[in-house]
Amino acid sequence: MANPTYTLLDGKATSARIKEEIAQEVATMVSRGEEPPHLVAILVGHDGGSETYVASKIKTCQEVGFRSSLIRFEDDVTEERLLAEIHRLNEDPSVTGFIVQLPLPKHINEEKVIEAVDPRKDVDGFHPINVGKMSIGLPCFVSATPQGIIELLRRYDIETRGKHCVVLGRSNIVGKPMAQLLLHKGTPGDCTVTVCHSRTPNIKELCLQADIIVAALGVPEFLRADMVRPGAVIIDVGTTRVPDPSRKSGFRLSGDVAFDEVAPLASFITPVPGGVGPMTIVSLMLNTLKAAKNRHA
Repeated sequence: MANPTYTLLDGKATSARIKEEIAQEVATMVSRGEEPPHLVAILVGHDGGSETYVASKIKTCQEVGFRSSLIRFEDDVTEERLLAEIHRLNEDPSVTGFIVQLPLPKHINEEKVIEAVDPRKDVDGFHPINVGKMSIGLPCFVSATPQGIIELLRRYDIETRGKHCVVLGRSNIVGKPMAQLLLHKGTPGDCTVTVCHSRTPNIKELCLQADIIVAALGVPEFLRADMVRPGAVIIDVGTTRVPDPSRKSGFRLSGDVAFDEVAPLASFITPVPGGVGPMTIVSLMLNTLKAAKNRHA
């Protein structure tokens, strides 16, 4: 059983508070005669995870008073057609920001698609211009999951200055930007950061030195109790679908952390689901609101 001495980092409750704050700002914008922010999602194919994420994003738009649109393409859509749609959205003044849900089918070059998005509407924060600005601390759109984690650390007043943070994973979407944000001067920030990945030989030893661990490998229950020192802060980014015949859906979501083992050692820990996931979606809303404000600035 988990020890009651740890604090659960409740992404669901925290994101609910942020949604209320966004809704108030949108109501103020509308009262001034401005259009509410309009978020568009492009979904290619019928990937189960992508369908779930996009549905959550559209539902959240409704909750905060945004307009939302979903543009669907089948798996066999050509790269040229997809790029033409992105160009149309770039030019459409009624669109505040838009996302192209990843992953894309193999025949489409993801890099080319990401680079085609206008950086001013790139609310996913994936465009190289936004990534570059983020890396040197300039105002930009930050990738939603790392931004959501930073917001969670901020709202729970978790001390990061001078702490050693180990980031497990080096993806462009989570691992790399997470490391950059924790390195930045400020709060949260000022960490000493170690990034581990599939070629790191001594991951266990490095994790045992960490004050904060961000697990973003996509490997179910990778982080075990013997890799965590007492009092560590544990952020679990993993959301892998694991077969579970006892569930109606036939699967359950598993994090990268063996929660029942690790929680008794942690000072703070995120659950899966209900931890980082809701913060990712609300961060996308924050980016869209920021895009709307930038347009009126």
